[in-house]
Amino acid sequence: MFSKSIVALSALLPLAAHADPAPDDTTVEVRGHYDNGIGTSNAASQGAVTAELIANRPALRAGELLEFVPGVIVTQHSGDGKANQYFLRGFNLDHGTDFATFVDGMPVNMRTHAHGQGYTDLNFLIPELVDRINYKKGPYYADEGDFASAGAAHLTLANKLKENTASATVGENQYYRSVVTGSTPFGAGNLVYGAELGHNNGPWVEPEAFHKSLGVLRYSQGASDDQFSVTGMFYKGAWHASNQIPLRAVASGEIDPFGAIDPSDGGRTSRYSLSASIRKRSSDTLFQASAYVVQSSLTLFNDFTYFLDDPVNGDQSRQTEKRRMTGFDVAQTWFSHWGGLDVSNKVGVQGRYDYISPLSLYKTANQQTLAVITESRVKQASLGAYAENTVQWLPWMRTTAGLRYDRYRFDVDSNIAENSGKVNANTTSPKLSVVLGPWARTEFFVNYGEGFHSNDARGATVHLTPKEREPVDPVTPLVKTRGAEIGARTEWLPGLQSSMALWKLRSESELVFSGDAGDTSASRGSYRSGVEWNNHYIANAWLLFDLDMAYSRAHYTEHDAVGDDIPGSLGKVASFGVTVMDLGPWSGAFQMRYFGPRPLIEDNSQRSATTAIAYARVGYKINRRWTVQLDAFNLFDRKASDVDYYYASRLPGEPAEGMDDIHYHPAERRTFRLTAKTTF
Repeated sequence: MFSKSIVALSALLPLAAHADPAPDDTTVEVRGHYDNGIGTSNAASQGAVTAELIANRPALRAGELLEFVPGVIVTQHSGDGKANQYFLRGFNLDHGTDFATFVDGMPVNMRTHAHGQGYTDLNFLIPELVDRINYKKGPYYADEGDFASAGAAHLTLANKLKENTASATVGENQYYRSVVTGSTPFGAGNLVYGAELGHNNGPWVEPEAFHKSLGVLRYSQGASDDQFSVTGMFYKGAWHASNQIPLRAVASGEIDPFGAIDPSDGGRTSRYSLSASIRKRSSDTLFQASAYVVQSSLTLFNDFTYFLDDPVNGDQSRQTEKRRMTGFDVAQTWFSHWGGLDVSNKVGVQGRYDYISPLSLYKTANQQTLAVITESRVKQASLGAYAENTVQWLPWMRTTAGLRYDRYRFDVDSNIAENSGKVNANTTSPKLSVVLGPWARTEFFVNYGEGFHSNDARGATVHLTPKEREPVDPVTPLVKTRGAEIGARTEWLPGLQSSMALWKLRSESELVFSGDAGDTSASRGSYRSGVEWNNHYIANAWLLFDLDMAYSRAHYTEHDAVGDDIPGSLGKVASFGVTVMDLGPWSGAFQMRYFGPRPLIEDNSQRSATTAIAYARVGYKINRRWTVQLDAFNLFDRKASDVDYYYASRLPGEPAEGMDDIHYHPAERRTFRLTAKTTF
């Protein structure tokens, strides 16, 4: 499962294509599960995960693919058909804000979304087709724009599969999943295909009945230096939601810990996409380009405050959007020599256009519309251009300097005339990375960069609150962030790859959860800092250990009497994994993730509990074609929360002003899933 070949630095860096042969002490082992060796990145927190590791680790949900990025926690506060809840570097990222995610070159984050800015739903993915996850953290990269301040992940799909497979999985709570994946020669290239059907009721009193269907068809031709691909994807899902519940209702016995206050919450969604990419490399140039068209829709029914606003009908709302999104990404790199120095220069242009209509919020009860709160039609366009220069100044020193410029146009047509309008905004983001070494198989990194995230277009033109019709000031369209990092990566101990990063990040405006609206809102500026320590150890050819630990601090930069802690900011994260491969017919994995307590309100008087969840897998290869796997989720059956909030809500019979309380989404009970897989 692990490749033990030794590869020189020149095979790992585009710049090094013209470099002199690297000294012997810069060679690294290329591992089948990671591609994070010396000379492969510009920061200690940058890396890659390959398909081998993805295939060997169990996942409760498709979105947990992002937990392969060290320090990322993926949970859920509602139905599984909804985008996950993400945490990284002291952020409660909500459904994706400040972490940019891409699949096959397409941005997954939805800006100006019906439910939350940066909404990142990965349910359209078939994990068996993901070939690689390239991740970056911090705003240090010129080719990363909106939402990438905390980090970014690029998931690429396979151009060819080692074998064709069909699998069927059954589990408790009427869980089933059937998947077919394969590849076959077609014309001058190769055709990859995949299809999945799934259903899950979950442990909830009101069965979740999450049903999804999805498919992928991908054609590619050429080798890595001259490659073309085109990919079509579709996904449809529907579910009953298992939203967060008030702790007082569970403690009093009013509802079951897996019950719901409003069992009519739920949603349905769809996504259709077509994307294409091309890559051509010569001896001194590299050209890369991609383009995409995405059509998606979402309808969500949510009730987070129950009877606080409407004591008769309840507070349920329907959020609806239909979106058409198109975009492109073109980059050209030149490799050359300047005065004996190896140099690469890269320029790129990225464009994206979103047309969202309708984009609506309705007052509902039992999914029946009672009133229109707001309806909008939004056109949002952006254009980003960047330049990046990399110079190998000395055998032990490399710099990468970049400059990025982004321009946005927001055009909102609202049923509330005062909230219609057009806004233009732009921002410039400098970047700098310095790489020193390697010495004794150890590299050192210094990084600085500025980034941004866009705010909802409706917030940029708003003048009256949609519900109360009270005056309000528009928010800043583009929010600036500034970050820095120092780090090191070492491979001095055979079989061990270890990295450490010390980082900090400032944001001009924080997004925080607003319980009464069930959404996010702009707030004060913030400052975060922390340390990350990541370790991957190959004990032998069949045994791999992983240990990732992170600690961060977060607070507002502007003092307020209500407090300066950032609600939901995650401080401690740890993940420990063991992977066993090809031990005779046996294989297996164990993964434990921990995330610590966090403030739920600004004065830190209310805090969440800790959460520690373990997954495990045992696999047995019956013969050349057949394999069986048993996965266990929440192995030790811990009673824990996926997410916690603190806000006011009202249950029948309670005071009109409601009651402040912790509202939480319980982690699922221990559950087992059995998979039978065959190759053909």
